[in-house]
Amino acid sequence: MEPSSNHFKLFGLEIGFDIDEQLLAQRYRELQRTAHPDRYVSATDRERRLAVQRAAEINDAFQILREPLSRARYLLELNGVGWDAERNTATDPAFLMEQMELRETLHEARAAREPLPSIDRLLADISERVGGAMAELRELFAAEAPDFERIKVNIDKQQFLRRLQRQAEELEEELLGAA
Repeated sequence: MEPSSNHFKLFGLEIGFDIDEQLLAQRYRELQRTAHPDRYVSATDRERRLAVQRAAEINDAFQILREPLSRARYLLELNGVGWDAERNTATDPAFLMEQMELRETLHEARAAREPLPSIDRLLADISERVGGAMAELRELFAAEAPDFERIKVNIDKQQFLRRLQRQAEELEEELLGAA
């Protein structure tokens, strides 16, 4: 049970952004069945330790590949493109303006006399933007020569949108709970 050279190889998948998620889940279950530490109860200490490591590797790889943004970051890594979540911030001026406007919209929704319809509109807007950004990300990875800097900006944008979406959903839950 040696470590695989990459997560795609571990699951027998072609390296790429678009993957067959059902096949990924199926192969995950198969690998977990064969590598689960419970199968190594009567094995040596070394074999049990290796089984635990292998199961952890399988779990980590599955978590990375099943989520599109983590899969995109992993593909950047495989292509030698560094990613530092703390330091990697989008510098696209249009996106920075978009962030400010969206945050203001959320703030205005919170202060509105009837905030729920405003939050619903914001959530629908965010959902549409995430869908567009995901379609763009697929196109960027499908290009003959992927533009890794644009991919990084896209990932940043989607991370921001998903954070804002969670904040809007939390506000909605808070308001519904208070009603």
